[in-house]
Amino acid sequence: MVFAAIGLTTLAAALLPRFLWRLPISTPMVFLAAGIAGFALIPDLPDPDPLAHTEIALHLTEVCVIVSLMGAGLAINRPVGWKRWSTTWRLLAITMPLSILAVTVLGVSALGLGVASALLLGAALAPTDPVLATEVQVSEPVVDEEVDDDEARLALTSEAGLNDGLAFPFTYAAIAISIAGIAPGGWLGEWVAVDLAWRLSMGFLGGIAVGWLLGKLFFSRAGERLKLTERAEGFIALAATFLAYGVTELVEGYGFVAVFVCACTIRAAERAHGYHRVLHNFVEQIERLLTVVVLILLGGAIARGVFDSLQWVDVVVAALFLLVIRPLAGWIGLAFGKTGPRERGVISFFGVRGVGSLFYIAYGLQHGNFTHPDRLWAIASLVVLGSIVIHGVVATPAMNYLDRRRARAAKQSAEDIGPTETHV
Repeated sequence: MVFAAIGLTTLAAALLPRFLWRLPISTPMVFLAAGIAGFALIPDLPDPDPLAHTEIALHLTEVCVIVSLMGAGLAINRPVGWKRWSTTWRLLAITMPLSILAVTVLGVSALGLGVASALLLGAALAPTDPVLATEVQVSEPVVDEEVDDDEARLALTSEAGLNDGLAFPFTYAAIAISIAGIAPGGWLGEWVAVDLAWRLSMGFLGGIAVGWLLGKLFFSRAGERLKLTERAEGFIALAATFLAYGVTELVEGYGFVAVFVCACTIRAAERAHGYHRVLHNFVEQIERLLTVVVLILLGGAIARGVFDSLQWVDVVVAALFLLVIRPLAGWIGLAFGKTGPRERGVISFFGVRGVGSLFYIAYGLQHGNFTHPDRLWAIASLVVLGSIVIHGVVATPAMNYLDRRRARAAKQSAEDIGPTETHV
């Protein structure tokens, strides 16, 4: 039964996206429902309680996130730049802190959580997830250098790639407060010097270093003579992922940041090379399998009672976060930017929550001393569930609508406005 279930699940992971891509149903919705049904109907299955299996929850979500970060970085076609990625910088500098602040305030005032627990919840819910947001992200590398990513997909992909790592300083702040107390004298100095300055710097430098070395290895003249890109396989992307992550973590840097930066650096080494698609396709397949496992276990946790500690106010706050806080913070962050109102609305609304949120809850609970761990898991799982359902239903119609509007606008003003400047 186990082997048959694995085979059926793997087959479904490969085929379902082809059948569902036109429908307002996402693949994560199907596997989450399968996990709920399977664990509800088969009582002999082991209990996937994340509190009882913290190590498994932590490392499974960790691997899933870093693999997806590599895929996101390789897929982006627009070169990194201050103006070219201005929408991304706004989301990171304005929208993300506003989201964390709003959840922290609600966590203390409405949910009755301590400051540390509320801040951990805010840090966990703030990052846009690169794992479950494939419908609204850049799909794959394009060899043609003239092809550019549309603003909405670029913003959501790059935001997801970077803010999964940028949530770490806030997570460490929550851990420090849970141990040393809220008084800043006990933790603030070390947090600024180590968790903020050092770890972020090492994350960016580690990713650039590993990406530059691998880019030189494959796309240099020596690499061309040895035909490395013709003979190398796609699993080299996994080597890059774990190498960037491991080396950066060894020097106490943020590995999540390093993996995404490494992918962008490899892509920048030779933007038009077809090998990027080979790497991306392999990573995407591994990511899909890992995501299926996480979603089935999350569905099992839901079926076995992870929501038992929820209170009605928790449900209200979860709905507020998905439907009000993130969209409003996104709209504020993108105000006066280069996005048009429709793009701005889509980018603001589709802050998909997923595996990254589960990872940060598991990481924080393992390293800190937090109250109400069961409620933290329940609220985070509820937000992820709500995101999978709401965003899964709306994503395909919304992106198709944007694509049609963009194509129509580009056709009307092709002679005067370039594809990256078309506002919808």
